[in-house]
Amino acid sequence: MKPVWTPRMQRIILWLRRLAVMTRKEMLQLSRDVPIGLLLVYSFTLAVYIAGNGIRSQLHNASLLVQDSDHSVSSRELIHKFKAPFFRLEGEIHDPREGLRSLDRGKAMAVLEIPPRFHEQLMTGEPTAVQFLVDTTNAPQGLSAASYAVRIIAQFEQEIVLARLGGTETSPQNLPAIVSDHRVWYNPDQNDTWFESVSHLLRQITIFAILLPAAALVREKERGTVEQLLVSPLTPFQIMLPKVLAMTVVILCATAVALFGIMRPAFGVPIRGSALLFFTLTALFVFSTAGMGLAAATITRNQAQVGMMTLLVVAPMMLLSGLVAPMEALPTWTRNLMILSPLRYFIDIANGILLKGSDLSLLWESVLSMVLLGGGLFGFGMWRFRRQFD
Repeated sequence: MKPVWTPRMQRIILWLRRLAVMTRKEMLQLSRDVPIGLLLVYSFTLAVYIAGNGIRSQLHNASLLVQDSDHSVSSRELIHKFKAPFFRLEGEIHDPREGLRSLDRGKAMAVLEIPPRFHEQLMTGEPTAVQFLVDTTNAPQGLSAASYAVRIIAQFEQEIVLARLGGTETSPQNLPAIVSDHRVWYNPDQNDTWFESVSHLLRQITIFAILLPAAALVREKERGTVEQLLVSPLTPFQIMLPKVLAMTVVILCATAVALFGIMRPAFGVPIRGSALLFFTLTALFVFSTAGMGLAAATITRNQAQVGMMTLLVVAPMMLLSGLVAPMEALPTWTRNLMILSPLRYFIDIANGILLKGSDLSLLWESVLSMVLLGGGLFGFGMWRFRRQFD
């Protein structure tokens, strides 16, 4: 006995069939677009590996030159403290001008100058000083080098003072001391690769969430098939939704490859929360930002213009949403403006799930904000598409 379908159920089945056919069409068209396909593969594989393995925010093997004018036990001991992983000793120089030339030419980041009679002055208690010259062209790395040098020299000074006081009534164990016992949460080893690889993954998801739906719609305009779709029984929503749905599936697959194929085996990036929740909210984020791409496609005529428009939209989002600098470091007006950026909320969601093990009870505010913003952006893209052909 055949089932009896009501008119309402028949319309739903017909709508779902059209959605499936149009989604399959978008997947086939994307598979035939070789340049975008190659860019997609590179962005979620090799680029993620390079970002995680090659970008370091902490000081690492800073090149150091030494001018030792004392050549004593104390000077050698001090030089030995400037070692890996923070500094890399490149050699010894004999002329201060040689050190300045090396800094000017970028052959060294820092120069340590130890004066004559350094050991003698330390042993007799006379005032003495060493000079540490730093190239701060790269300001964060230069400031880190100077900070580490201050800590190393202060520790060396403390050891000298304790050695001089040894054997007296004021022995080291009787001296007052403040012990800093701190703990680092979520990334106890302070591994840069975790942050850099996750940040790069979020960048690629954002770029392709805007670029792929926009390129798919502009491709229809370039080939003149969008008018054919408009005169078909399909509604504008049935034309746009499959493009977003197909690109969402592609981005989720690429994200899985980057996460499970590159980041976890190569860098040990953890997934402390629910992987299912992460991919569900990633799909929601793609829907949220796809509206920007669809709106951009309505004001552009070819894929080159779409690429430029995507760059215009994505660059401020990535620079000001918290990937490059923390939101607390940005001006107040910038933080207020970035309320309109779905990436701002997705950063909290991704880091919360992957690194902190957060669930919806902790992330619901960011999820709700992303849902409301995404609905508005998708509605705006739909309105622009309808208005273009009215």
